[in-house]
Amino acid sequence: MLDAADRKLLSELQKDSAVTAQELAGILGLSASQVARRRQRLEDEGHILGYAAKLAPSKLGLGVQAFVQIEMAAHSPEAARSFASLVATMREATGCWTLTGPADYLLRVWCADLSALNELIQHRLLPHHAVARVESKIVMEELKPDSGLPVF
Repeated sequence: MLDAADRKLLSELQKDSAVTAQELAGILGLSASQVARRRQRLEDEGHILGYAAKLAPSKLGLGVQAFVQIEMAAHSPEAARSFASLVATMREATGCWTLTGPADYLLRVWCADLSALNELIQHRLLPHHAVARVESKIVMEELKPDSGLPVF
């Protein structure tokens, strides 16, 4: 069971995973050692899966973010495994989900420019034997960046 302090700790770590135990102690009203023990327990129990830095796409030369919907021509386990293997090799894909509805998969991709996005679609996705249709949605503006999970 997570208590209120655990939930607040998780919420704060989502905002800034580099926050120190001392800083968290002030926020939570606990000692730094209590915070460190709670954090370790939450890691051990699998509530915290890891830590990551948020990078600036533009500083890395990534000017286009898109969501790409994939409809499969075949729905066999082999086709799904083959497509999953393709996606695993795509450095541009930062997320992939299976969906209900007409599209089978949704990819989140980052590319340098529209030409690179076109290259990805035309020369890597569409030639795959199990892919029937690809539809891309280019992100014009990000109104709310990924903000973490709601911790209630």
